[in-house]
Amino acid sequence: MTHHDHQQLAPDTIVVAAGRPPREHDAPVNPPIVLSSTFHEAVDPAAGDRIYGRMSNPTWDPFEAALGKLEGAALPALVFGSGLGAAAAALSLVPTGGVVVMPRHAYAGSLSLAGDEASRGRFTVQTVDVANTDQVLAALAGADLLWLESPTNPMLEVADLRTIISAAKKAGVTVVVDNTFNTPLVCRPLDFGADVVLHSVTKYLAGHSDVVLGALATSDPDLQVKLLKHRTLHGAIAGPFEVWLALRGLRTLALRVERSQATALYLARKLQSHPALTRVRFPGLPEDPGHQRAADQLNGFGSIISIELADVAAAEALISAVRLWLPATSLGGVESLIERRRRQAGEPVTVPESLVRLSVGIENPEDLWADLEQALTGLREVDGSTR
Repeated sequence: MTHHDHQQLAPDTIVVAAGRPPREHDAPVNPPIVLSSTFHEAVDPAAGDRIYGRMSNPTWDPFEAALGKLEGAALPALVFGSGLGAAAAALSLVPTGGVVVMPRHAYAGSLSLAGDEASRGRFTVQTVDVANTDQVLAALAGADLLWLESPTNPMLEVADLRTIISAAKKAGVTVVVDNTFNTPLVCRPLDFGADVVLHSVTKYLAGHSDVVLGALATSDPDLQVKLLKHRTLHGAIAGPFEVWLALRGLRTLALRVERSQATALYLARKLQSHPALTRVRFPGLPEDPGHQRAADQLNGFGSIISIELADVAAAEALISAVRLWLPATSLGGVESLIERRRRQAGEPVTVPESLVRLSVGIENPEDLWADLEQALTGLREVDGSTR
């Protein structure tokens, strides 16, 4: 199937059809895992060489092709050994002494990495509230790179992507969008004019909490050359087996996202009226400040809910009381995870101490709710007797 043919297919078909081997007699329907650190050199120099396993691997190719098509990129994606490996490559696009504008709330690893680079004098970081469009637009003056998340992790603030990215492009600012929360099924930032899309493949794309990988996608050949050079020189490469697992996980992405999004909306509505919670953050709720923007820009509301409780003790008690939800960091797997985010050292101090992030998986919605409800009911009993 040609690239053009795939562009005509729906995303939920692309996740299944893209990155397949040629249709030849007795050929496998799935790409094989190629375990080799080096490759035979071409007799004809014009044919090009793989040369060495740090530069490319045949097992990366189908995953990179599939993700590029999913994001609507003109080029294959680039896979990295971790999401932060991909983030480091994206930040390498900033000139020395340049300015990076980032969300005040974003993945803690990205913020920590940028802060570390800034502390070494590589560039300056300015943080903004991405939900405040005027503030973001004002920060673009003199900026070299704009880093976006929408919704943000873990506060679920929603940015006006169209307006912000359009203004950034007019100002000559390179735009990187972390699309980990949304996946290309919910949002394709390149369609809004973004230059580079970032994924922690660890999360929804691979989807089974068994690999650590990252990826970048772009349609700009010059940026692709720079990002590939960074990956090759810095060695942030992925093992072929992990990438093969990620492609295997990608095949069910549409089903997993559809299920987890529907369950997240169901749970958010239930949680919204619970007396043990002081706030429920989820763009799918009409009362959420980011609801209208998310409805206008996204094909869904995601599968992450953030809830706030009375205090840290209540948050910790909730996490201790659940039996089906798994207390662990990360997100986007088939299993539902729960975590108090401020347990992580790099989390911004403006994230409430009692905020608990829920990554909704694909279990039965009623079972997930029953587990949360029994845990929350126990909190109310504690409240009544001790406070």
